[in-house]
Amino acid sequence: MSEFKLSRRSLDRLEGVDEELVAVVKYAITCTKIDFGVVQGLRTVEQQKELVAKGASQTMKSKHLDGLAVDLMCFINGRASWELNLYDEVADAMKEGANVVGCRIRWGAAWQIDNIGDWEGTAEQAMNAYVDLRRSQGRRPFIDGPHFEKMV
Repeated sequence: MSEFKLSRRSLDRLEGVDEELVAVVKYAITCTKIDFGVVQGLRTVEQQKELVAKGASQTMKSKHLDGLAVDLMCFINGRASWELNLYDEVADAMKEGANVVGCRIRWGAAWQIDNIGDWEGTAEQAMNAYVDLRRSQGRRPFIDGPHFEKMV
């Protein structure tokens, strides 16, 4: 059990997000080693167009448009951090939450795994396997550590 909890702002950002995915996020905050908050849940088409134009997203088929994705932000001593190693810790908590809730979750740093809950190793190992896979294909990996989406 962690000492962390979701802020009112994070809870508000879960409005319109799939109930099972919300349950996974709420469970994950109770067992995480790293504090996190919700940066974004449901997006409008206009927001998605802006993100694609800026290069912050690669698709107009984002699961955020349907409330099937969340982006989380890690906090260290109350300050936001984008350090990737923190996100694999949160991914481990999301994996645990996915298994408890019975929800299939894909993590944006291990795109090759349709359900992180089925992965037998750590999230860090899942991400490294994704990077290795992409490199073996001669392709650049697209690492989106804060992103989690429900697979339907």
